[in-house]
Amino acid sequence: MRTVVFIPSRFGSTRFEGKPLHPIHGKPMIQHVYERSRAASRVDEVLVATDDERIVAAVEAFGGRAVMTSDKNRSGTDRIAEAAQIIGLAPDDIVINVQGDQPLMDPRCLDELVAPFFAEPGLDISTLAYKIVRAREITDPKDVKVTFDNQGYALYFSRASIPLARDPETRHDTYKHLGFYAYTRKFLEIYRKLPEGTLEAVEKLEQLRVLEHGYRIKVVVTPFDSPEVDLPEDIARIERLMGEK
Repeated sequence: MRTVVFIPSRFGSTRFEGKPLHPIHGKPMIQHVYERSRAASRVDEVLVATDDERIVAAVEAFGGRAVMTSDKNRSGTDRIAEAAQIIGLAPDDIVINVQGDQPLMDPRCLDELVAPFFAEPGLDISTLAYKIVRAREITDPKDVKVTFDNQGYALYFSRASIPLARDPETRHDTYKHLGFYAYTRKFLEIYRKLPEGTLEAVEKLEQLRVLEHGYRIKVVVTPFDSPEVDLPEDIARIERLMGEK
């Protein structure tokens, strides 16, 4: 059973065009993500899945491997599924989806993400959560929240604050969903063919499609946060955090 990281990457973006190639401390952002993914001990291979020759050229320039995919893919999940087919992954191989805009990603979180597949035979999909420490993230709809049961399986994902305490004095932890997924290649093919769910359409959260169709998502709580780059002004913050580390 192989474990392969795919980093879906597009050049075009309405909020930040060319984001994957923007330099951070002298390296393209995609290079930081690629190198950190390579450092995970349970990862066998890392590939960038893209439809843009500029990204392919940049990845190959730093010694990485890129897979050219169709520009007709609707989502990063579809792009990864196509790339997995191109390189010939087996049904039981593990596919990891790593977003290309998280250059501070800790490699150890990928090892945590895939660990349940070796402990729970038959697992379809896992993802990561982080206990929120910045109060702003509890109410910010940009930061997706997740609740899970006593066995660590997701109950719901939302842009709203969940759980929302009825009584203000009630103290509880709130968990942020980090956009990392691991799935078997077999389940990835099932996932991409599921019709859009009602809750998915309302919240604009693709992972709700899995829950709405009766599948379970294992949630792994990690101590490693992974700040994202959404806008050009985020670069200075990321460089500062990178310097502190």
